[in-house]
Amino acid sequence: MKNSLFGIFLISLFLFSCNSQPADKASSGEKKEDTTKEIAKEAPKRIYKITPMNPRSPEFPDARITSMAYKNGTFDFGVEGDNYKLGEQTSDAPAKMCANSAKGQHIHLIVDNEPYAAKYTSNFDYDIEDGEHHLLAFLSRSYHESIKSPGAALVQKIEVKDKSITSTTDIDDPMIFYSRPKGTYVGKDTEKVMLDFYVANAQLGPNYRLKANINDHEQFFVQWQPYIIEGLPMGENTITLTLTDANGKKIDSPLNPVTRKFTLKADPMPAK
Repeated sequence: MKNSLFGIFLISLFLFSCNSQPADKASSGEKKEDTTKEIAKEAPKRIYKITPMNPRSPEFPDARITSMAYKNGTFDFGVEGDNYKLGEQTSDAPAKMCANSAKGQHIHLIVDNEPYAAKYTSNFDYDIEDGEHHLLAFLSRSYHESIKSPGAALVQKIEVKDKSITSTTDIDDPMIFYSRPKGTYVGKDTEKVMLDFYVANAQLGPNYRLKANINDHEQFFVQWQPYIIEGLPMGENTITLTLTDANGKKIDSPLNPVTRKFTLKADPMPAK
């Protein structure tokens, strides 16, 4: 009888042990899974360093676009300025440590919501479809920063037919035009990428703000000036610029917002 009771005790102990082991393993697995999820939730979003461009760029207070004509598919601009010359390097280009054009200072031509065309002479060919268009032309430094002084830009609504402008009207609407970043950046040029834009018929500050969405990282600006972005990832990046009121509500104006994609690539032949 004693041996029978002892045997029953051993069998009960064995069954209890077998039943408890999977429960412990499942519990351990559940804790591990929960911890993984918790870590994923707490992973911080990528934040980019965005600072005003320094040092301050040379001023060209007398640089002006005095006239514009478009006939038979050819633009002809009047450009004046004692110290500003198309095709020359801006004096502080090396200090900026951002992408710089070897061809020098130029005109940025933006038609509607298209990326700008950089033109290094005042006379050049350019195709525009027949119809009504919004046009911005502004003078640029060699590293693509716009000259923001009065007279250095033209903002007009134009009517085009047979590759010629048939009528022009000054634009009164508050507008934002995207300029940089653009295209592909390689090697050192990927480290500091300039954000530059053109504000027309509005002044950033109490009444207007610029909302920049950089790869889903949102930031507002109340100063019209170029900014340097650091920490962008290699590959394709996306920026959307929106002109807003003081409360962040989108202004109802033409071509607002505007989105651009650009690419960063590592140097294929890094310095040894």
